[in-house]
Formats: sequence, structure tokens, C-alpha cells
Amino acid sequence: MRTVVITQNITVDGVVEATDDWFGRAGSDPETDAALAAQRDASDGFLVGRITFEGMRDYWGPKADDTTGVTAHLNAVQKFVVSSTLTDPGWGNSTVLGPTWREDLREIKNGPGSDIVCTGSISLCRALLATELVDEVRLFVQPYARGSGARLFDGTPPQRLEPLELRQFPSGAALHRYRLVA
Repeated sequence: MRTVVITQNITVDGVVEATDDWFGRAGSDPETDAALAAQRDASDGFLVGRITFEGMRDYWGPKADDTTGVTAHLNAVQKFVVSSTLTDPGWGNSTVLGPTWREDLREIKNGPGSDIVCTGSISLCRALLATELVDEVRLFVQPYARGSGARLFDGTPPQRLEPLELRQFPSGAALHRYRLVA
């Protein structure tokens, strides 16, 4: 059985939307970059909503000068796009999951493979948290307070989370890994 993981960059005040480039200002370091790459490389499935998918497809899909490995990973990984309007994803290894996406994801999860990661796609993450399909939440907490903006758990049912890992990086960021407890 595969693991469904929500991975988000998040501010210390819980904001996940990056409307003012807070993530870029928060900074990075080689250890954080290595941890992000390890999370990415442990997955063979990428789950996103249509808006996030189209933005990533248009930015990362044709990017030829990427030295981070993100482009290579996204071009190779199986992508699952939750959408009621998209019919032709226009990016290799992409499958559109329509109105029955929850059942489709349950079937995909029960198949062979490794992690299926959902990142960005705040509305989809919230919808996932309302199901019993999410196994783990990985939060890269950035040392920045946004003050306002969309928060990951807004409008979701109460969740009990079991801590799995807490790791601090030289940039001041920290990885918080949690297993969702039923």
C-alpha cells in the first residue's frame, strides 16, 4: 500500500499561500535543500489540483536550466490531477481524476508504488484531510510570520497527529512530520 503525504511549506503562523514571496525571503540552506530533495525522491506519485498543476506544468515542464532536479522529477513522476474541467493535461505521465477522485485515489493508493505527495493545492489538501486517505503531513515550517492568508487546516475536521520527526535546519526552517491517527 502506498502512502499519501501532504507536504507544504508553511509559515510559523500557519500560512501556506505564498502571495508575497515569503518563502523566498525565508531563505534556504544545503541541508534544507537536501531534505526537500529526499522527500521528493521518495515519491513516485504527485497529486495536485488543476490550478497548481497548470502553473507547475507551464513553469517546470519546459524549464531547461533547472539544476535542482525538480524539473527532471516532475517530468518523470506519475502526476494525478484532480479536476472537473481539465480533459487534456498536456504533460506526460499525467492522469486526470474527475468527480470520483476519492475512489480513484483509494484504488491508486492500494496499488504498487511509493509515496504519493500532494503539495500546493490548498483546497485539495483540505478536501484530502476530510477523508481518511492521508497518511502523513510533512510541514517545512519557515521562520517567517505572514500575518494573514490561507491556512492549511482551516475548515477541516479536527485531526489527531502523531509526531514522527522534528528536524531544524541552519536557515531556521524546521521539518515537522506527523502521522494522522484515525
